[in-house]
Amino acid sequence: MNAHKNDWNDIHIAYQVAKLGTLTAAAEALDVHHSTVLRRINALEERLGTRLFHRHARGYQPTESGIMLTQAAESTQNDFSRLLGKLAGTDNQLSGTLVLTTVNNMADILLPILAEFQALYPQIKLEYAADSRILKLEHGEAHVSIRPGKKPKDLDYVVQSLGEIPVTLYGSKDYVKRYGKIASLEQVVGHKFISTIEPYSQISFIDWMNSELDPQQIALKVNDFNAFVPAIKAGFGAAPLNCETAKAYPDLLPLMAPPEHWAIPQWLTTHVDMHRTSKVQAFTQFLKQRFSTLTNAN
Repeated sequence: MNAHKNDWNDIHIAYQVAKLGTLTAAAEALDVHHSTVLRRINALEERLGTRLFHRHARGYQPTESGIMLTQAAESTQNDFSRLLGKLAGTDNQLSGTLVLTTVNNMADILLPILAEFQALYPQIKLEYAADSRILKLEHGEAHVSIRPGKKPKDLDYVVQSLGEIPVTLYGSKDYVKRYGKIASLEQVVGHKFISTIEPYSQISFIDWMNSELDPQQIALKVNDFNAFVPAIKAGFGAAPLNCETAKAYPDLLPLMAPPEHWAIPQWLTTHVDMHRTSKVQAFTQFLKQRFSTLTNAN
């Protein structure tokens, strides 16, 4: 094998074929012609002196040699993505783009804070990436993450506590007028509730609905926490909301005082390579100050 004749482009093409399963999908991802992918794969196999893929009607399946090659290619691609993330974090000016990622039911809390921050630092362009998927800070997909629940344990992350946000059950004014409030979680007979399709047993208030309520009391299940507010307004029943989000909806009323064990810890997370950059430091200090105001107010 002449090593100098094998370049990253051919290996990257093989990696795309292995990842996507067909020449057509790889060609579309690489923005090249189908025949180019076929020619480069055939040439790479000839130079290496080994078969990289099993060809069959459904597509291309990596051989043992193909798996070895594509695993090495994936590792190289991840290293490259990580390098780009580090380079993106080397800007020490209070300008450029800053991406915040979090779960997709924090908008009512975070967007007003972001507006305040942008008024102070107009040269920093903010991006708010709310998603059920946790974006990878090490790949530069985001600069700062706010994660609810258990403390993240990623070794390359700087993790700081933002405090806890209380949660309780809320209903519409008409619902509370008709069904009344409750003194404790043990006094819910006759009430109707809104829960989630996924069990989310790691979330205390969802686990309570799944394990303690009569299934007949669940009037509606939704696939996204964002649907809780419109479902409450529509009259389906009561649902758990964090108390900061509920403040944006004065027509929703709490059914009881927030149970202590329902409070959600919030974790401010940055990657060690970007943590000390000026824009990330300015942003995280501002977030910590604003969240201290929120959690102390509760």
